[in-house]
Amino acid sequence: MKTNLQITETLAAIASEAESNWLIEQKALSGKALALAFVKVPRFISKKIIEGGEFSSWTLDQLVRLDILMQLDAANIDSLFETAEMQEAVALTRSLPFLPNPSSYLLRATDAVRSNMGPVFDAIAFGNTYPKDYFSEAAWNQLVLKCIFNDKAIHQIIGLDERSNQNLANTLSDFAHERWAADRRVPSQVWRLVPRFMNETLQADIEKLAQSENSKDVLAASLVKQEVQIPGSTQGLWHELENPEPIYTA
Repeated sequence: MKTNLQITETLAAIASEAESNWLIEQKALSGKALALAFVKVPRFISKKIIEGGEFSSWTLDQLVRLDILMQLDAANIDSLFETAEMQEAVALTRSLPFLPNPSSYLLRATDAVRSNMGPVFDAIAFGNTYPKDYFSEAAWNQLVLKCIFNDKAIHQIIGLDERSNQNLANTLSDFAHERWAADRRVPSQVWRLVPRFMNETLQADIEKLAQSENSKDVLAASLVKQEVQIPGSTQGLWHELENPEPIYTA
């Protein structure tokens, strides 16, 4: 009920009278007719960006699509997933945490991680609580690693620190060794994932970072050491390293 109220209040605040009237007409429908309304949304609803609140950074058409999804049964939602073009897939993916019985869409969510459509991947990876709440450790690690391999901003992943784990830290070390062997580097902010899981290999990695000629790597090493010494003390201090870095350059 809380989600429905938030949707209603947000739509009332930013939708035009014509947009609101169209949505009311569509929500009087049901089944396949209502599912068709989901497809038709961009013809009648703008892509105005929502600022603030639960749906901050969503566009109005995405929120209207969520409102429609909340009225559909699982069979019709599954059909929409099967036939979705890219923008429909983005809206469906962003909507996953809000749908009834969200755990039943786990396969859809992990499919989004494997998607070769960047906006669909971003819709599950960034600003989305679904992975934090429902992904297994293996699925979570796949999402984070794909972000790192593609030089995407991991700090936008909800639950990044909470879901960090030893296997992920070890894989990041292996990846760094591969890059270093090729005289390349990894984005400095990935080291924020390792302080709670230090072992001899990771300690050696951090010492290597500390001797780097790259100032960002040196800062990352310093922050890791500080976090190991005083857990929680570096919260908010990684911001300087949150800009994308081309990982395939020296």
